[in-house]
Amino acid sequence: MTSKIVWTLGDALITFNPSTTGPMRYVSSFERKVGGAELNFAIGCARLGLQTKWMSRLGGDEFGKVIYNFARGEGIDMSFVKLVEGYPTSLNFKEIREDGSGKTFYYRNQSPILTLSEDDISKGMFEGVDVIHLTGVFLAIAPQNLNITMRVLKIAKENDITVSFDPNIRLKLWTIEEAKRAYAKIFPFVDILLTGFDEIELILENASKDSLERFASENDIAQLIIKDGSNGVQAYINENWYKKEAFKFKVIDTVGAGDGFDAAYIYSFLNDMSIDERLTFANAVGGLVTTVSGDNEGLPELEDVEAFLGKRKIIER
Repeated sequence: MTSKIVWTLGDALITFNPSTTGPMRYVSSFERKVGGAELNFAIGCARLGLQTKWMSRLGGDEFGKVIYNFARGEGIDMSFVKLVEGYPTSLNFKEIREDGSGKTFYYRNQSPILTLSEDDISKGMFEGVDVIHLTGVFLAIAPQNLNITMRVLKIAKENDITVSFDPNIRLKLWTIEEAKRAYAKIFPFVDILLTGFDEIELILENASKDSLERFASENDIAQLIIKDGSNGVQAYINENWYKKEAFKFKVIDTVGAGDGFDAAYIYSFLNDMSIDERLTFANAVGGLVTTVSGDNEGLPELEDVEAFLGKRKIIER
């Protein structure tokens, strides 16, 4: 484990994965898993060897205890996670198609994350933190989460902590207009923007290079990273464009691939890899995630990534 510390904030859910592919209305059994964008990111970072702190609120029920114990078992610092009575742990049910694509159906009314407030955010919890990672999922859950996020961002700015942000747009939770208004307040604080191509196109309504360059310049975003699935990744850094093709994998489940990419990019950034190495490493992790069913089961450990990239030899017998 490295001495670098990552801090993230967000909800977590019990995810029910279907036992068969196809429309959910025809699926009769599901397997219980643990998921959530920010938790997936935290798990990804921890498996790569980063010290990882996660802030959240979970239901004081059996499902909340499942998530708490699972995350703690992954080596995540749970100092800022509390179990809350009277608020059921959030759920989602997944639908997976034959090609690995799918849909998510959320059941997160009265989410325990609603009990979180600005007063819960203190400067002391960021001592020694190198990167704060936030996503649009937390913002989409409830309007007050923008105020909590802004408090985190202002502390980051005051203490010169790098901020990474993934819009992670969830149009089942809010409208694109609501998202745009919130993001407009967030972007000026962001150092590393990790976005999908389809997401930045929705936000800007124009994903041409000129538009993207202008957007990055206006918001002082140092690293604009654009994920595009099987098409690979583009990056705009120091007024230069970079591109890396995606690795070829047999896709089983795409859920969690973006979170894995984010974790890998932050790991490689904190470990002073070159831009080319960062994009290659993150592409590898994002791709490896898709080869396993589940939100975070496919998130690899460091030696697995190094073996895939030919930097480490694994002795199987």
